[in-house]
Amino acid sequence: MINSMTAFANRSGSSGSASWTWEMRGVNARGLDLRLRVPDGVDGLEISLRAAMAKALHRGNVNLVLRLTREDGTRKMDVDAAQLDMVLRALDQVQDRAFEMGVTLAQPTAADVLAQRGVMVATTVETDQDDLAAVLVADFAPLLADFTAMRAAEGRALGTVIAAQIDQIDALVAKAALAADARKPQVAENLRRAMQKVVDGITEIDEDRIAQELAMLATKSDVTEEIDRLQAHVAAARDLLMSDKPVGRKLDFLAQEFNREANTLCSKANAAELTAAGLDLKSVIDQMREQIQNVE
Repeated sequence: MINSMTAFANRSGSSGSASWTWEMRGVNARGLDLRLRVPDGVDGLEISLRAAMAKALHRGNVNLVLRLTREDGTRKMDVDAAQLDMVLRALDQVQDRAFEMGVTLAQPTAADVLAQRGVMVATTVETDQDDLAAVLVADFAPLLADFTAMRAAEGRALGTVIAAQIDQIDALVAKAALAADARKPQVAENLRRAMQKVVDGITEIDEDRIAQELAMLATKSDVTEEIDRLQAHVAAARDLLMSDKPVGRKLDFLAQEFNREANTLCSKANAAELTAAGLDLKSVIDQMREQIQNVE
């Protein structure tokens, strides 16, 4: 199970007088590069976010942006008791004077009293910054979960592609092995001719030198070790794809080793069919390396 380094997630939320939106993007990188843009004034927020990201992610260039909108505080209406007392006393005086004058007045309602200037006043309750930081950190958790879920989904698709490419490499290595076996008679003939050139014109034959020359010629044309190593790399790559740990760096190194062996195979081929298999190997390996660049 592998993860991709490419992913995107966004989210929005609100609490009291604050509202916010998150945006998180990830692309491939050699290591873990976390870039956070969060508003000032929320103590400890960036440290908490960075710690959560570092725990969940291992590689990638990850950008996190938090856009936060806050009012100065939550506004509410309160009754000014002193002003209310003044208004009620004034109303009482009005009622008494009207009675003396023989004028009947309707009783004022509570709404009438509250409508008088200064009875109701607006007050502001400041937002607790510690509470806001805790709310934001809690809201970040599902965003991070969405982000890692997308990396996992991308990783599954990536793993399918890479597994198919490894199967292609395995088949081409088998084809190269058959081609190497098929060219053995020609290799033997080439060695015989080369050896003949070595001994031609030599009056005294140095058996040690002949052995050395034969060994060098045989080494230059033998691709057994390259094929064996390629087969071992195929097995190692399949094991890495099944790992539950980040394997991007190991796969990248293994792809380089694949390419090294394919290059050597081509240089030793000296046969059209083996050369063709080697060139096909290099093509598939290059395609696989491109995919591996996105593996965490």
